[in-house]
Amino acid sequence: MREPDEMKGFAGIVGHKDVVSHIQNAIRTEKVSHAYIIGGEKGSGKRLIATLFAMTLQCETHGTEPCGKCTSCRKALAGNHPDIIYVTHEKPNSVGVGDIREQLVDDVQIRPYESPYKIYIVEEAGKMTPQAQNALLKTIEEPPEYAIIMLLAENPEILLPTIRSRCVTLNLKPVSDEEMRTYLMQQLHVPDYQADIMTSFAQGNIGKAKRIAESSEFMEMVENAVYLLKHSNQMAVYEMIDAIKAMAGDKQKVYDYLDIFTIWFHDVLMFKATNEVDGLVLKGEIKAIRERASTSSYEGLQKILEAIQTAAARLRANVNYDLTMELLFLTMKEC
Repeated sequence: MREPDEMKGFAGIVGHKDVVSHIQNAIRTEKVSHAYIIGGEKGSGKRLIATLFAMTLQCETHGTEPCGKCTSCRKALAGNHPDIIYVTHEKPNSVGVGDIREQLVDDVQIRPYESPYKIYIVEEAGKMTPQAQNALLKTIEEPPEYAIIMLLAENPEILLPTIRSRCVTLNLKPVSDEEMRTYLMQQLHVPDYQADIMTSFAQGNIGKAKRIAESSEFMEMVENAVYLLKHSNQMAVYEMIDAIKAMAGDKQKVYDYLDIFTIWFHDVLMFKATNEVDGLVLKGEIKAIRERASTSSYEGLQKILEAIQTAAARLRANVNYDLTMELLFLTMKEC
């Protein structure tokens, strides 16, 4: 059984060296801010970094890494540290003023129970209503000396300017392909040929990479997607729609299939441009990739790649599923 990521400390974080360096330097020089925004897409590691930051600040060894062994660290790892508070919300799409007032604004007046700091981690902070943000503003402007607030947001830009201007913003960038591939092979023990596919699929998102590496279905999904693309010329559009429905099942999985389609057509475009196999992700499909490259133009392949992005955007906007996929598959067949 693998140990929790928190047990490895900052040294176990893949990528994000600049953010980790900033945090550790702030702790070392005792210049920790009262308010942070940690920005990055879902799965990028915002919660892990915030948790490690909080654990380090509360750790009884007072170093720049959490020791993982003291009473404070053990409580944090168990999720029951009284002075590390994760602000939750009942409504899935919004963090309301009641959530912020009850769990943070009112609570912050009570001094820490047993630690130097009282740390609040607000997940999905981008979902805070304007009223919730305004309620939080006074606390951020005039915080008690022991209070630290960490706002985790997929897109920090949607927070009010008055909130952003009073916080230190740490943005998590995509992890490099090299770091991702090493992580998949060394930490998650993924074979090299699968690591190439997973690295391309994850697009720098460590959470996504971990999810697919631990999924028994991912490589089967790749095979299904490639089979559909290889046989698209022999299938009617309605057959392709029925096939993707049968393969994808729930709607969320469709986005994974669209990402695999992107990898495939990017490989086709790369092979058409270079006539080389080395740079391809799906090297094992070179015969089909070569055939498709010979029948599609550069402009056509670019149109298909754009159509895949458009399809994903339409599905997220709740445009009719069948119509969205019909337009995508028509583009694939015509180009």
